[in-house]
Amino acid sequence: MSFTFEDLKQIENKGLTVEQVNSQIELFKSGIPFTNIADAATIEKGVNGIISLNEESINDNTSYFDANKDKHSILKFVPASGAATRMFKFLYKFLKDYHPSKESLNSFINKNNLRDLALFIVGLEKFPFYQQVLDNLKQRNIDYYQLSDNDKALYFVNTMLNEDQLNFGNSPKGLLPFHKYKSHHISTAFEEHLYEAALYASVNNTAELHFTISEKHKDKFSEEFTRIEEQVEKDTGVSFNISFSYQHQSTDTIAVTFEDEPFRQEDGTILYRPSGHGALIKNLNQLDADVIFIKNIDNVVVKQYKEEMTKYKKVLAGILLKLQTKAFEYMQCLDKEKITEAEFTEIETFLVEEMSIKISREYHKYLDKYKIEYLREKLDRPIRVCGMVKNEGEPGGGPFWVKDEFGNQSLQIVESAQIDLNNKWQKDKLSNATHFNPVDLVCGVKNYKGEKYNLEDFVDQNAAFITNKTQNGKDLKALELPGLWNGSMAFWNTIFVEVPIITFNPVKTVNDLLKAPHQIQK
Repeated sequence: MSFTFEDLKQIENKGLTVEQVNSQIELFKSGIPFTNIADAATIEKGVNGIISLNEESINDNTSYFDANKDKHSILKFVPASGAATRMFKFLYKFLKDYHPSKESLNSFINKNNLRDLALFIVGLEKFPFYQQVLDNLKQRNIDYYQLSDNDKALYFVNTMLNEDQLNFGNSPKGLLPFHKYKSHHISTAFEEHLYEAALYASVNNTAELHFTISEKHKDKFSEEFTRIEEQVEKDTGVSFNISFSYQHQSTDTIAVTFEDEPFRQEDGTILYRPSGHGALIKNLNQLDADVIFIKNIDNVVVKQYKEEMTKYKKVLAGILLKLQTKAFEYMQCLDKEKITEAEFTEIETFLVEEMSIKISREYHKYLDKYKIEYLREKLDRPIRVCGMVKNEGEPGGGPFWVKDEFGNQSLQIVESAQIDLNNKWQKDKLSNATHFNPVDLVCGVKNYKGEKYNLEDFVDQNAAFITNKTQNGKDLKALELPGLWNGSMAFWNTIFVEVPIITFNPVKTVNDLLKAPHQIQK
């Protein structure tokens, strides 16, 4: 692809290279191969990729983590850069389409089968921002209680979303009102993550948290932390070190037309777009900690559920520390000049039975020195222990055995968009999935010598996504980098553990705030 001088300057200012941009364009042209799933990871057929917990293993792993956590540096990593716009999608449509002069609210709801809107209106007083909206109306001399039912809904939603009022849709999701306590305190998801971190991610009464945010919202997050810091530290007895980072411009990807030519904006410049949460592997790679918890910003609960949720975070972390300790011992063993047959067998058994790694059929034909190389390559990787919940029809990724072009199988988190749904065999494998990925990870990112891995060495670049978008009414194709917990961690060692649904409480739509884990029970 030949670029103009202005194009080259734009590429340089982005922190990209011409080679990278041309490589992205080639991906559009060639297409990205679908992931080949060999089977769904399950617990039904014995140990088939997902570990099932019982009371003994829960107690054992939580105790192990509690006894050993102070020997390690711990960090909680929270992707939090998204705006809340999609939470209110059906409310934006309501504002656009509803005309009270033409029909009643009930008629509008019934005619359009708007269950979301009906639920929202029925639960109005249970939302944590209810009083905030009413106060805003009062300040504008609007008497909410004197309005008709039709106008009440319209005024309420308009106050929530209007850019000149509360502007919730353009606010970062992490700073929206999420929970209302009996003391009338309103908490945000950001605040709830601090209380959580105090319970399982603090060492010597200090908790480290890192949030990836939009740069334009940094001051808002800093102000929120200043506002709540003293009270949260008083309540928990823990002090907090909070850091922020932004999605690097150098991870933006070029947009192209449907003819695979660079998509140009009205001023002639090429359009580059943020490349999805896979770009955050760069942010994660810049952090230094022995153990890193990863959890999405909107997956929080009110305080009465936190102990139960904390228990399973400790279980995952306990499993990680145990596996890591053994893996490090075996790496040191492989450093020796001579390995006994019994040691080979012990390491092989550990890989298969505890790390869910399938050893190549050719392995047993190897000479000892090549066996050592093979085992080192399998062991010397970052480790992630991932909580998995039973599939209840949520959209998103799940745990699968994936087969590469050489026939090797490994455990991966795979999104449905990565699977060829026109292939009946692949579609059947997808339909067999029993579990869902709630983004509940505990990661070990250092090797047995205490050196931090370069996480970008373990990314499967072929696990990217091509999506269709529009810009100013024109169609385009966009490229998303391999997802943070999908292709960006494809070559990590992966352990899947079944955890209960109470650990998964995302707020994808505003109505999710009406669910029990987001409500104070009377």
